[in-house]
Amino acid sequence: MDNTQTEDGKQPPEPEQKPPFKNFWRILGHGILLDKILMGVAALCAAGAGTALPLMNIVFGNVISEFNGYFIPGSGVTKEQFLNSVNQSVLYIVYLFIGKFLLGYISMFSLRMTGIRISARLRLSYLQALFNQPISVFDTLPPGRPTNTITTFSNTIQAGISDKLSTLVQSFALVIGAYTVAFRYSWSLTLVSSSSILFISLLYGILVPIYLKMQKKVEQADEKASSIAGEALGSIRTIVSCCAEGRLAARYGEWVSEARKRGIRLAPQIGAQLAPSNFAMYASFALTFWFGVRQFASNNIPDVGPVITVIFSVLIVVSTLSFIATPIIAISKAVSASTYFFEMIDAPKPKTSGLKDQDVSTMDIRFEDVNFSYPSRPNVKIVNNLTLDIQAGKITALVGPSGCGKSTIVALLERWYQIVNHGSIKIGSHNLYDLDLKWWRSQIGLVQQEPFTFNTTIYKNVAYGLVGSKWENETEEVKKELVKEACRESFASEYIERLPLGYDTMVGENGLKLSGGQRQRLAIARSIIKRPPILILDEATSSIDVRGERIVQEALDRVSKNRTTITIAHRLSTIKKADKIIVLKGGESIEQGTHDELLEFEGLYHSLVKNQRLEMGDQDPNIQHEASSKSQLEDMQNLLKEVSRADTGGVPDQEPESTYKERSLFASVGLFLWEQRKLWYFDIAIVICAAGCGSAFAIQSYLFAQLTAVFQLSGAELIDRSEFWALMFFILALCVGFFYFILGFASTSLSANICGTYRQQYFGHIITKPIQFFDKEGNSAGSLAARLSTDPTQLQELVGHQMAFPLISVFNIIGCISVAFAFGWKLTLVALFSAFPLIILAMFIRVRYEVKFEKMNAAVFESSSQFASEAISAFRTVTSLTLEDTITTRYSNLLQDHVKKAFEKAKFATLIFAASDSIELPCMALCFWYGGQLLSTYEYDVLRFMVIYIAVVLGGQVAGQFGSLTPNIAQATGAANRILSVRPSENSNDGEKKIVGRFEGGARIDFKSVNFKYPTRDVTVFKNLNFTIEKGQFAALVGPSEGCGKSTVIGLLEKFYEYQSGTITIDGHDLNTLDVSSYRQSVSLVSQEPALYQGSVKDNVLLGVDPTAFTDEDVQKACKDANIHDFIISLPEGYNTDVGLRGLAMSGGQKQRICIARALIRNPSILLLDEATSSLDSESEKHVQNAIERTAKGRTVVVVAHRLATVQNADVIFVFSEGGILEVGDHSTLLKRRGTYYQMCESQALDR
Repeated sequence: MDNTQTEDGKQPPEPEQKPPFKNFWRILGHGILLDKILMGVAALCAAGAGTALPLMNIVFGNVISEFNGYFIPGSGVTKEQFLNSVNQSVLYIVYLFIGKFLLGYISMFSLRMTGIRISARLRLSYLQALFNQPISVFDTLPPGRPTNTITTFSNTIQAGISDKLSTLVQSFALVIGAYTVAFRYSWSLTLVSSSSILFISLLYGILVPIYLKMQKKVEQADEKASSIAGEALGSIRTIVSCCAEGRLAARYGEWVSEARKRGIRLAPQIGAQLAPSNFAMYASFALTFWFGVRQFASNNIPDVGPVITVIFSVLIVVSTLSFIATPIIAISKAVSASTYFFEMIDAPKPKTSGLKDQDVSTMDIRFEDVNFSYPSRPNVKIVNNLTLDIQAGKITALVGPSGCGKSTIVALLERWYQIVNHGSIKIGSHNLYDLDLKWWRSQIGLVQQEPFTFNTTIYKNVAYGLVGSKWENETEEVKKELVKEACRESFASEYIERLPLGYDTMVGENGLKLSGGQRQRLAIARSIIKRPPILILDEATSSIDVRGERIVQEALDRVSKNRTTITIAHRLSTIKKADKIIVLKGGESIEQGTHDELLEFEGLYHSLVKNQRLEMGDQDPNIQHEASSKSQLEDMQNLLKEVSRADTGGVPDQEPESTYKERSLFASVGLFLWEQRKLWYFDIAIVICAAGCGSAFAIQSYLFAQLTAVFQLSGAELIDRSEFWALMFFILALCVGFFYFILGFASTSLSANICGTYRQQYFGHIITKPIQFFDKEGNSAGSLAARLSTDPTQLQELVGHQMAFPLISVFNIIGCISVAFAFGWKLTLVALFSAFPLIILAMFIRVRYEVKFEKMNAAVFESSSQFASEAISAFRTVTSLTLEDTITTRYSNLLQDHVKKAFEKAKFATLIFAASDSIELPCMALCFWYGGQLLSTYEYDVLRFMVIYIAVVLGGQVAGQFGSLTPNIAQATGAANRILSVRPSENSNDGEKKIVGRFEGGARIDFKSVNFKYPTRDVTVFKNLNFTIEKGQFAALVGPSEGCGKSTVIGLLEKFYEYQSGTITIDGHDLNTLDVSSYRQSVSLVSQEPALYQGSVKDNVLLGVDPTAFTDEDVQKACKDANIHDFIISLPEGYNTDVGLRGLAMSGGQKQRICIARALIRNPSILLLDEATSSLDSESEKHVQNAIERTAKGRTVVVVAHRLATVQNADVIFVFSEGGILEVGDHSTLLKRRGTYYQMCESQALDR
């Protein structure tokens, strides 16, 4: 957040380089009292569940002592006594199972729920903190940062404080319990066997901080990639029309590749973390047995029982340390991710309290010597010693060239930015910054140039305007009447009431189901519903059609009476009646007066009016007056009859259903591995090392049994045999350590490569999808950006070192079963066909319910994330309407709804989880009971029993590791399917041979009997549409009403959608037969809403073309033609100036002119301009219009325009209405007909 200040002038803090661990306690501190109680209960229960295995070791040691005692000649133990003793021990194990099951369930369920609840509150706190910051802070955030924080980072935190936290607490309790038991039996043996733990602890103390530092660098590269994705997906039509998919994909790929390189550097770290703990586990066996035999030989311990108890207790500690890194790393990642939350939550809050309840309707607004520069460009002065008065109850209009400071004045009045010691803004006698912020904003009704509507109903969109007013808490009935009245005044009610659902109609994401003018009318209704004493109209009628403009302007004139109104307008016909017109240039006020006074002055305003003059020809005054009256009457009648044509200006509800069939986990991961078979050496290394690690358990069971049997010997033979088998154990430890290091290295390298590859492909496939894909519900820019961040990460977690654990389990089970059968088939069969099915069944059911839980979790959080992303993108609208509390309340409700659904799902899913986590205990009990039966008849000896028991029980325990990965498996399965589902279908016709669409000197365009409707709508947009634009013509598409099909023509010519029947030909070639890429290279589109991307001015001009094919002179020529060159060279860094995130360093007109330069540099055969000059001031518009007319030679130009002055020199003008063509001709011809076009011109004539 460089160069960013809050209102009090302080800079928000940067994230700390090393996230403090105290952040973990801060995360937990976001829980309410109930959460803290549940966490306390969960911690106690987790501790209780963790002591089950240490207590089990006591029973195990006693049983082995009884077994050995039974086989010692002369012991005097009868069969009945032996069996009674075994049965009692078995019963103890059953009790431990019940306790662990219940305590584990309570612990896991409680922490899972508190984790979700705390995660939800943290998301909410972040959003609240974000909206508490001034816009200057928000503008400096990378585009993907807020969405990434609310989705990816919050998921990371949730994992670290729920399941993983329960595992960590259980592990700590297990370690404490195991040491307590071990020290109780032999303190010296315990200390010797624990020596390896010191080695592990010291090593992890060195490795973990290094890992976290390196992981942070990976996250930073990922965030850069997310920023690029956020910008691209937010303006996908611009990217597609510029053929910039490849360019943006390459930029995205650069940062993904950087993240991959940094991830690969983590491979030795992961290997170094896995190897020591596993080496220490086996090495401790060797050392403990070696020392235990000497203690036995010295009569310091009575028998093998204490040795077994101590060994298994310390074994639990060491094995726990071998996987305790997983929850520790998860918690460390949570702590790291929390810095992004607390960076915003801890940022200094600007002062918002102050005076309120003033009658601002009678107060003048005065700017006194105000100077202002945007934080991102401190050296460029936007407002320069500005002094002006805005009289209370009067209409004041601000006009002037683009970039002269008009919209900056609005931003300063809205207190989006702070002026510090550079003049003052007075409201009456009060300084603006002495007023309460929200109260002040509630006194203003703002209609912005680019109206934003929320993805909810029309009613709720308009009702949002009541927030902060005296009607905010009125009943729904009263609010509905107020909404309807406001919509009638803004003339929005006519099209709303024609909709099937009326005011309950959903407007879609960003209002895409409404045309631009319809959205603008809603915004006007929203601004006037609360009867604000101050009304600010920033190009309020810029998106309204010609017919509606006069009526809406009359409505604005009516609601502006006796109200302080500030109007910014480029269409000077809309501000003729203003009480005062202030002409700005270079951030200064150079002219003031009424329309007539300024015309007489013949200064800058006079030249602006002259630029917009529309030639009406010679007319009889009586005819003129009659036509004018008729025009007004017909305008009103036609508007009342207007049928909502949102379909023609909007988009389909959804994309046709995909034929993609979901794959299973193994099918999808198998496909990924097959496609990445060039990394076969990693695959082979993983399999070999997994086999080595898995077989170690079978070998261990044999070595362990041999060392147990050693205690039946005595003298030198006892020492010799014990040393031999201890040495074998140590060699096994060395091999295991080596295998785990290679396994960690290879699997991390493989996962980093696979994640990088498929993340890049994922973005590439998404960005090349047809436009209707992005129109589909759930495919918003925010949702797709979140998926791009989370899905490859989830896949990486599975194909990383965690993927090897199930593989190890497979080799372990095979090896252990083989060894067990070799030593005794009876006990092995009983264990396998009674105990093992329980484990497998628990795992299967657990996977099934975890998958459902994950899908529900993803769906709900995706919904809330989409809502948050939408609100964040509308930051200015939200703050101007004082909707911060409303937005956060709704977001809170969405999150709470998720918590409730998660509660229902988690109840049973956690039950299965607890069962699978404790099922090993009844398995042990069964093995002991049946083993006791076989031992009582001397059919088995202790050696055979120990080999089978250790092989089968340890095999079952390690198989349980597969179950412990099920949450990751569930997430990865969904992620893998989402990645695969966006791939082009196999039956795609992309491979068909297409005609290269390059046309020199323009192109003839023919629409022949074209029928079109959006894919999922029944309303026909075009029915047998026919018209021709000759090669090299300058053609204009105009219409008296919104949604008449003008922009749909542009969409079809850009091949955004396919028409159903008829033909569209370009120079005689069917549009459907043209190669899309080469065709779009010969077509340039400039849309109504300009889109720029982070990077230099030059980079933005060259977007979508080969930068090496153009010189600096070419770029400058295009910018000169677009009348932006002089402004660019006035900047400190000229063409290398960064335009800022989303182009925020530029004004609307400056952004539009850069977009026009971007269109011109391609030297297109067809130039499409969809309201391209609507954001420009009169002077710039004239220059750009001249440039377009000058550069139109040798190309076909198709213009959609509301400002008819911009198309009066067109070769041909098509007047559209209701998806058809009413009139065709040039300007003079159509005026002579005195039809619809004549009426439209008359309504815009400045001298009428």
